[in-house]
Order: sequence, then structure tokens, then C-alpha cells
Amino acid sequence: MKKSGRETTKLKGRDAPAIERHRGPTAANLQEQLDHRTRELAEARKHLAEALEQQTATADVLKVISRSTFDLQAVLDALTESAVRLCEADAAMIFRPKGAAYHLAASSGLNPQYKEYLENVAITPGRGTVAGRVLLERAAVHLHDAQADLAFTLGAALRTRTILGVPLLREGSPTGVIVLTRRTVRPFTDKQIELVTTFADQAVIAIENVRLLNELRESLQQQTATADVLKVISRSTFDLQAVLDTLVKSAARLCKADIATIWRPRGAAYHIAATHRTRRPHDEYLANLSIEPGRGSCVARTLLEAKIVHITDIREDPEYALELKQAGTLEGYRTMLGVPLLREGIPIGVIALIRSTVRPFTAKEAELAKTFADQAVIAIENTRLFDEIQDKSRQLAEASERKSQFLASMSHELRTPLNAIIGLSEMIVTNAEKFGAEKVLEPLRRVNAAGTHLLALINEVLDLSKIEAGKLELNAEPVNLSRLIDEVIGTAGQLAEKNKNRLVVEAEEDLGPLSTDPMRLKQILLNLLSNACKFTKEGEVALRVRKVADGRDWVELAVADTGIGMTTEQQAKLFQDFTQADSLTSRRYGGTGLGLAITRKLARMMGGDVTVTSEPGKGSVFTVRLPGSTDS
Repeated sequence: MKKSGRETTKLKGRDAPAIERHRGPTAANLQEQLDHRTRELAEARKHLAEALEQQTATADVLKVISRSTFDLQAVLDALTESAVRLCEADAAMIFRPKGAAYHLAASSGLNPQYKEYLENVAITPGRGTVAGRVLLERAAVHLHDAQADLAFTLGAALRTRTILGVPLLREGSPTGVIVLTRRTVRPFTDKQIELVTTFADQAVIAIENVRLLNELRESLQQQTATADVLKVISRSTFDLQAVLDTLVKSAARLCKADIATIWRPRGAAYHIAATHRTRRPHDEYLANLSIEPGRGSCVARTLLEAKIVHITDIREDPEYALELKQAGTLEGYRTMLGVPLLREGIPIGVIALIRSTVRPFTAKEAELAKTFADQAVIAIENTRLFDEIQDKSRQLAEASERKSQFLASMSHELRTPLNAIIGLSEMIVTNAEKFGAEKVLEPLRRVNAAGTHLLALINEVLDLSKIEAGKLELNAEPVNLSRLIDEVIGTAGQLAEKNKNRLVVEAEEDLGPLSTDPMRLKQILLNLLSNACKFTKEGEVALRVRKVADGRDWVELAVADTGIGMTTEQQAKLFQDFTQADSLTSRRYGGTGLGLAITRKLARMMGGDVTVTSEPGKGSVFTVRLPGSTDS
């Protein structure tokens, strides 16, 4: 039994640890684990809340960007407010470039006095400020204690301890700086720095949107202004003053100038030709001002150098003429831009843009002013060419009128003695036996024929001069075409017999009435039949007459021959005054070349025309088309 008891005791001793392990953690352990889990949960909730707050702030800024679209100030204000709240900063600032330095563009948390102080501070790259260091290094700068940094110059003025600066980078170049400050030494966390970097990226997006919009707006304004000027040029055609007035107005508006002027030559000097935004007393001063190429003014210098001249401040320009400088001072002139109006490299004028403050013109503004100068040159050149054409036209009209007067006078003077020669020769030929002129009968007939031919030529010249002077009048009346054709064929028969040609008439029976000048219609047909008979030998000359319906009623009178024909080049010269097909034809067949020219002019006066078809060696067809009578 004792043995058994001892064994039992040993078992109990061996099994005791196992029994203790199965008892589980104590209440203190459980409480410790619970507290740990609670702290972890609280930390997770805190991080989640921070992340949610940051995401919400980012979303809010993005909403501002989308809602404000291109209102940059609203975006920058929202960014600084969000940065102060989410990064537990006392103040936030954004600096943006203006000129050669960076200036305060937006802020949150600044007291009024310090904000006013910062508005007058110009930041440049350097070690003396956080913003300056950011610009210098193009990277984030984090000062845990600004007052401990000996290189930092604004620490005392700022009354801040911890400062964070993050660059606004576009393609690696800074377009601004966002700065956060704390009054106590409490460095920003990595998450806060990351959040500020996100805000900086959003600011760059907003700035880029505005930049692109401004470029688009400027481009649109420039294109609109150019289109407006071109409209004025086309609408006013050659009203140069209207174009110049539009140019100075557009140049002043788009180049942000207070005054715009255009100077043009008059005599040996240049005078004002157009102005915009000048006061009336100054208008009078400019109207009496004459400028020659030189160094004493922006306009004079532009004329001298034949290139763009940019004077930042005329008061500081040692070469500017004292009188003009004093006048400019009275008018508030400071910055001036002169752009030459160049034609083939020579100045024919100047566009001058003036600002009343010292504010240099940008390269884009200078380029735009050059565009306006080019348009002014186009308008001036158009006007010059138009004036030259007008002058030439007047000279030609005067010469034509004098020529017509001379031809009419000469024709009249020649016709009187010619009629006497023709009449006297006819009388002697008819009464040759009575006058004992049998032996000179043949020479007299030649004199009569030559006089008759010469009279016909003079009549043609007279007709041409009357047509060109607009003094030939048509006497329209109802014409019996059948009877008129018979009369014409009777006269043309003698012409056909001379070269042994056969004269044929092909006319429709019912041609209907025709209202025109019968004498001039006979002249047209006789001219065409005479030509056909002259250039055809032992062939056929046909007169074909028919009615044609082509949108309206027409009468066609075609003269066809089987003569020598013409090339395309010869046909192109047919209806020109005093021109024949070529010199060889002129020498062989004679003539002045007026008949066909007069024929076409008369046909067109009647409301019709004359056309020709021809082939060398196969004859020609001249077709006269005249409007038929409206009476059925």
C-alpha cells in the first residue's frame, strides 16, 4: 500500500505542470492584451481618419479645380487652407513668379501685418529663405528649427521655428513654392510632407491649365484681331484709314498698351497717320509733330535701324531727345515699342506702342505687333497699287477718248474729199464719151474702186471709234429676215464671183420676227461673207439661218466656207482690233483686221455674240447668235 501511495504522489508531482498550463491567462494578462488591441485599433482609426481627411481634402481641391476651371486664385486659396488644416500648420503660403522674382500669391493663417509684409517681399533663389532654397535646389526643404539655421535671414521676422518648403515643378523647372510654418519646433511628418507634395502637384496642374487657357485665349484673340483687320481690309477694300484705325485699336488692346500710333511718310518726314487712346490735347501735339530717322525717339530710332526698338523707360534713355522726353513725361510715357512697316526691307511707316508705367513688352506682344505691322504694309501696298491702277485707267481712258476724237475728226475730214473723188470718177466713167475720156476709162475705174475701198476702211475706223467711245447707238426695229438676207446675198454675189465661188443660202422657212438694227445686221453679214469670199477660191460660201431654243429663243446666222481655214493660234487673234490671223495672211490677202472686231462688238451690243470654228485647209464657220423677238 505504501508503495502504491508513493507512486501516486510521484504521479501527482509529474503531472502538476500540465495541470497549471491548462488553467489559461490571468485576468491581468487579458486586460493587457485588450489595452494593446484597443491602442492598435485607435491608432488604425486615427490613421484611417487622417487618410480619409487627406483624401477628402484632395478631393475638395480637385473639386475646386474642376468647379473654378481656370480661376487660379480660388485653387491656390483652397490649397493653402487645406494645407494648414491637414498638416497642423500655423500658416501656409504659395509664392509665384512675377518678373524676375517670386511674390506672395496665396496664403492662409497669416496675421494681417505679416501678410502685408510678405506682399512687399521679393523672393529670389538663395540660401536666406526656405522659398529661396527650394528655388535654388529645386527640391523640398525642411527646417526643424529655423532660428538655429545661421544662413536663414527671415527667422526672427517670421517668429517661426519649423518650416517646410516644397517646389511647384513643371518639367523640372519651378513655377512656384508652397511654404508651411509652425511657431514651435515640431517637424512635419513624412505623410504631411507627402501631402504637401500632392498639393504642390495639384497647384502645378491648376497653373498649367490657366497657362494653356491664357495661351489659347491670346491665340484666339490674336486670330480674331487678325480676322477683324482682314475683314476691314476686304470690306473697306482700299479705305486705308479705316484699316489703320482698326490696326492701332487692336494693337493697343491685345498688346496691353495705353497708346498706339502709326506713322507714315509725308514729304521728307514721318507724320501721325492713326492713333488710339490719346487725349485730345496730345492729339493736336502729335498732329503737328514730324519725325525723321535718328536716335532721338522710339519712332526715329525704328526708322533708322529698320528693326524693332524696345525702350524700357524713356526717362532713363540718354539718347532720347529732351523735348520729346519732356512731352512724353507730361503724357505719362514710360515704356515704348517701335515696330517698322517694311516693304522689301525699307521702312514705309512705324507702329509705336506706349505704356504709362515701366512695364516691358513681352516677346509675344512684340511678335503680335509685328503681325499688325505686316498687315498694315499689305493694306498700304494694296492702296498704292489700286491708286496706280486707277491713275493708269484714267490715263488710258483719256488716251482712248483722245484717240476716238481724233479718229472721228480724221474720218470726217477724209470722207468729204473721198466722196467727191468717188462721185466725180463715177460721173466721168458714166459719161466718158461726153468728156472724151475713153482712153483713161480703165484708170478712172481703178480710182473709183480704190476710193470706194478707202471709204469703207474709213467707215470701219469711224464705227470702231464710236463703239469704244460708247457713242454708237442701235436703232432696233422689226426685221423681215428673208428680205434682209436677199439684199445681203445680192450684194455679196459680186464678191463671190471675183474668186469664182458658189454662194449658197440655207434658211428655215419660218424664222419669225427679229427686232434689231437692220443696217448693222447687214454690216455684220456682209463682213462675214466678204471674209469668206476673200479666203476661198473656186469653192463654196454658204449662209445658213435657223432658229435655236436654248433657254430662250435665238436666231443663228452662220457663214461657212471651204477656204484656207485657220489654226487654233490664228483663231485666238481674230477678234482683236487691227489684227489678222498672221502677217503672211495679211500680206497675201490684205485688209485692216477691223471687220471681225467690229462684227463681234456689234453682235454683243445686240445682245448676242460671234463664234468661230475652223481647221487649216478645211474652211471656217462664223456663227452669229442673236436673241429672237419676244413676240410669237
